[in-house]
Amino acid sequence: MGDREIDRARRVAVIGGGPAGLMAAEVIAGAGVCVTVFDRMASMGRKLLMAGRGGLNLTHSEPAERFCRRYGAASAWMRPHLDAFPPAAAIAWCEGLGQPIFVGSSGRVFPRAMKASPLLRAWLARLAGLGVRFLPRARWTGWNEAGELAFAQAPPFAADATVLALGGASWPRLGSDAAWTALLPEVALAPLRPANCGFVVAWSERFRQRHAGAPLKRIALSFAGQTARGEAVIVEKGIEGGAVYALSAPLRDAIAREGVAVVRVDLRPDLDAAALAARLAAPRGSASLSTFLAKRIGLAPVAVGLVQEALHAGATEPLPALVKALPLRLTAPFAMARAISTAGGIALAELDEHLMLRRRPGVFAAGEMLDWEAPTGGYLLQACLATGAAAGRGVVAWLRTPR
Repeated sequence: MGDREIDRARRVAVIGGGPAGLMAAEVIAGAGVCVTVFDRMASMGRKLLMAGRGGLNLTHSEPAERFCRRYGAASAWMRPHLDAFPPAAAIAWCEGLGQPIFVGSSGRVFPRAMKASPLLRAWLARLAGLGVRFLPRARWTGWNEAGELAFAQAPPFAADATVLALGGASWPRLGSDAAWTALLPEVALAPLRPANCGFVVAWSERFRQRHAGAPLKRIALSFAGQTARGEAVIVEKGIEGGAVYALSAPLRDAIAREGVAVVRVDLRPDLDAAALAARLAAPRGSASLSTFLAKRIGLAPVAVGLVQEALHAGATEPLPALVKALPLRLTAPFAMARAISTAGGIALAELDEHLMLRRRPGVFAAGEMLDWEAPTGGYLLQACLATGAAAGRGVVAWLRTPR
């Protein structure tokens, strides 16, 4: 793409007012181009606000190589976009909006305010100052016969370039309902699948009634050579939480192949197997199993319940082995609408290095619409910001190219 001045009469549409779309709008407007952001919701950044309810995890402070590997099969494709907009850039951008950050003990990076609303307000104010126009309640319906962008409840829009940043299919009530997949019939799509999700477990009625809603703290989950330490939550239909999300991709894919995945739960990862076996070698006497496990190795009631659930299901492992590697049979991921994010989307082969659709010149895509996934921990938001910035740079370069 060329490098010349941009005709200031050019108009760019960004469809989707989430992090990827707003970042694309910032880059394009910063080059002096007129940008209009369309969103089908009543206001911008709905999912960003939801993400900030538990503390907005902006990015992660780990080394670049390890950071990039978090994107799995898309790591090589994602690398140049992360190099161009790395975590340090995300931090500087956040602080430039008046939101100082801190790094947690896990290496995760958060705004000190621990919520998204101050950041979003400052961001929208900056964009307005750059001349960005916002059109909420405008649902994109494709292109009309004249080649203009068509919207429900908004007039057609003739764009010189367009950025699509419509999200995946998680949390559809916040705007990402994947309706866009029907509007790009010529573009190859990888099937959308739940990511960072919980899983169905067929609990006994007794266990469900006693422990649904209980947290499993300081555990480790292992599957297919991967281990994740953290916490989980027992829910009526199964299990969810940070440690589960970290393994959700291989678990989901195993279930798709085989119909089931058995994850192993270490209920006391801070005790090695020998130390735990020594503690459990003491005579139990008249104590119930629940009392014995609570006193000897400090298991919480929900963890004891899991051991009892496994024994009732026919587990034959010695008690120490069961505590260190309790089998949990997962039969399905939770519904995509409940997932934190989604995998799948526009196939990466459909995009050039500037994130422009090869089959639709002048149309770029960014964020969760694209076929990548990553665990929670700051990787999701970082990739949305990085691909939004990349699409924005792509638009600027496109508008500078003689045609």
